[in-house]
Amino acid sequence: MENELMDNFKNILLHEMIPALGCTEPIAIALCSAKARAVLEEMPESALVLCSGNIVKNVSGVIVPNSGGLKGIDIAASLGIFGGNEENGLQVLEGISKENIAKAKQFVDNGNIQVKLVGAEENLYIRVILKKGSQSSEAEIKYDHTNFTEIMKNGVAFDKKNLYNQVAPIDKAVLSIKKILEYATIVNFEENQDLKLILEAQIEFNSKISQEGLTRDYGASIGRTLMKIGDINNPATRSKAYSAAGSDARMGGCSLPVVINSGSGNQGLTVSLPVIEYAKFYQVTHDKLLRALIVSNLTAIHQKKYIGKLSAFCGVVSASAAAGAGIGYLNDLSYDEISQIITNTITSIGGMVCDGAKPSCASKIAIALDNMIMSLELVKNNKGFKPGEGIVGIDVEKTIRNIGLMAHEGMKSTDEVILGIMLENQNKTQSSLK
Repeated sequence: MENELMDNFKNILLHEMIPALGCTEPIAIALCSAKARAVLEEMPESALVLCSGNIVKNVSGVIVPNSGGLKGIDIAASLGIFGGNEENGLQVLEGISKENIAKAKQFVDNGNIQVKLVGAEENLYIRVILKKGSQSSEAEIKYDHTNFTEIMKNGVAFDKKNLYNQVAPIDKAVLSIKKILEYATIVNFEENQDLKLILEAQIEFNSKISQEGLTRDYGASIGRTLMKIGDINNPATRSKAYSAAGSDARMGGCSLPVVINSGSGNQGLTVSLPVIEYAKFYQVTHDKLLRALIVSNLTAIHQKKYIGKLSAFCGVVSASAAAGAGIGYLNDLSYDEISQIITNTITSIGGMVCDGAKPSCASKIAIALDNMIMSLELVKNNKGFKPGEGIVGIDVEKTIRNIGLMAHEGMKSTDEVILGIMLENQNKTQSSLK
């Protein structure tokens, strides 16, 4: 593999694997708000937050970390204004104080913040407009949770740089399962310490929040329930339970960070924790685990380049297939066998929908991983779904593209219907509380 291609693969990982505190959509709102506040250089009198439908969908049902148990776009934005540190990227709400929370809540209660749904072309779109007297500032995030596409002060462009993902340009078009497996096998960690560090961070951070979810009662306690009813000595049980427990904690407002994948903490948990658990079970070397995590992370990113960061397609499906590829790598399975694991997984549960970030995400992770584990066992028994069966393509690359087309184009109307239902439910809930 050429050095230029290897550098590109590393830069893709460094771009997509970053630490994040809490669910990435409310955190992105807080980040955008904190940046607008920093540009304004004073506390605003009013704030307007414009969000695309998928942002609204993924903020409504989760607790904002370090908020004292509060939910909502308005509180995420207000916390970013009154206590966020924009220099911390997706860990913008680290160090929030009780005083920050009180001021943020007061700002919301006083009606100083307005939220509007906009029909943006991009599924991931946030714009925050702050005003204080004659002064104003604006910050816009698009395409990616930390990608600032416009920053303005008093109507004049202030800064257009992406401040947080400062890595070399990347090209995801060159990704393929065959090349991913090759890269994972030959990459030299001694010469790529930055890559090794983020992989080690994924192991440390994601394992820690998983243990938090297993220890305390968050959300619906899916992870803890799975540990009660399953064989705790079985890596399949632990993979599902540990991954779900991490999601329990994240959706429940836990302030511990995770290393995300493709803009999602739940996907970051799903691509990593099963691989970590199977590595322990197989007693493979730590070096082999790191290489398997490269396989799982890049395989997830490869699929999401077709699907998009946010859609009606539940991302833990692609993440679970990626985890299966990583586990296959731990087992020294062939390219064809690993490709079949991916195909089996995404073509049998590829219809799972995303109806926003919330406690039931943990259950969806467990279901997706259960399907992946079945797919893995099918491959070990020389079984699998064949080209021409439904949306199974002539090879794994065509199958991945088929799923991406279905998710990105075919599920647009599904996304609109889901959002409409959620907004109707919210309106009814708010009315009943008055």
